Amino acid sequence: MSEQIFVDRVEEISILENKYKKDNAEFIVIYGRRRIGKSELIKHFLKGKNGVYFLAREESEKNQLKILSQKLSEFFKDEVLKKNPFSSWDAVFEYLAEKSSNRIIIALDEFPNLVAENHSLPSIFQDYWENKLKKTKIFIIVCGSSISMMEKEIFSHKSPLYGRRTAQLLLKPFNFRSVFNYLNKNLGKSFEEAVEFYAVFGGTPQYVMSINNKSIFDNIENILKPDSILFNDVEFLLRDELRKPRYYFSVLHSVAKGNTKLSDVINDTGLKRELVAKYLSVLSDLQFIKREVPVTENKLKSRKGVYVISDDFFRFWFRYVYPRKDEIQLDKSEVESEIKNSFAQYVSKTFEDVCKEALVILKERKQVLDFEKKGRWWYGDKEIDIVAFNEKNIVFAECKWKNNVDVKKVFEELKEKSKYLPQNKIKKYIIFAKSFKDKIEEEDLFLFDLKDLEALFKS
Repeated sequence: MSEQIFVDRVEEISILENKYKKDNAEFIVIYGRRRIGKSELIKHFLKGKNGVYFLAREESEKNQLKILSQKLSEFFKDEVLKKNPFSSWDAVFEYLAEKSSNRIIIALDEFPNLVAENHSLPSIFQDYWENKLKKTKIFIIVCGSSISMMEKEIFSHKSPLYGRRTAQLLLKPFNFRSVFNYLNKNLGKSFEEAVEFYAVFGGTPQYVMSINNKSIFDNIENILKPDSILFNDVEFLLRDELRKPRYYFSVLHSVAKGNTKLSDVINDTGLKRELVAKYLSVLSDLQFIKREVPVTENKLKSRKGVYVISDDFFRFWFRYVYPRKDEIQLDKSEVESEIKNSFAQYVSKTFEDVCKEALVILKERKQVLDFEKKGRWWYGDKEIDIVAFNEKNIVFAECKWKNNVDVKKVFEELKEKSKYLPQNKIKKYIIFAKSFKDKIEEEDLFLFDLKDLEALFKS
């Protein structure tokens, strides 16, 4: 991963640095799905510090301990350890407790691979942490890609390590602002192009780094090559995380097609209600999908929930690649034609997310009313792309991934729909679009085309 895109992990690095400056023992958990940049974050943090990075592979415990012994012997210049590697995890933690009178970082990457070989490891770790390690200056980082395994082995109430961590970092994909800055600075992509690329590749660092300086459709063509990593990567990630992935694939494909309600997914897949509810719940826990309700309603109590795929690359893959994998391997021309014909409509959903980010920037710069909550709102056949509000203020916004938008028409429609929401607040209206046919001046109306948005995100 290049330095340019990595520097956007400012918040995560800041948390680690602040913990590192303290003298007390730290047990930090870093997790998130594969390709998200966990290992790069750890390596970046380790630069210029006393520490050992150990990537646990899927191999026997004996080999795992042998490799860790080699790394520690090199770090501590310990010839005895080099010739006599650890034979148990008890020996590892005993050794580290003796060596941690000064600040030292021990990073155990892909921790679930270690647990898979020794199910007692969390219990052994707990024992040494409670009785020896937490009295030292050790800085332990435990990292894992399998969210379900990390939840089970560290975050679960039943885990021996529950409540022992001193901090946890869930790494998520980069937001649009980070991806735009990278694409603009490194590949010269315009704001419009960046929105299109973000709609396809999302914010996963490894996917973003695969983008070349050709057009969006040339890059999509690379995804559709059967020998491409991206052609099979979503399937690989899900099979790595789920025991019976085929039904989950059906549910994700259904949601990607636009079946966002529970009942619609049931009818589309033919699966039983209790099974679909279970699969949606698991996928939500693993952050592959998310449940949305009208922003004005209580998420736990509302019955108007809809499901959307969280990551844009997953959304693209399940909409266009998954249902036609066999066909693509023979002739991908029809799939490419389908993508081009529906692409503007597909990107429009991502554009709404970009506009939500823009609204946050506008709030930070105090260019619009302050707000605490933001999100989509709908009631019957009425829908507003973004409603943002607090006790005093409310902002209504529409996002149009179109050129030559008729401002007056959209503004009138937005005001009409806004009547269904609280009226006892200070109101502002925003229209985001690729471009406008004409602009009108209204005291409570703000207009942002792509040039305005580019300037906003660059600032």
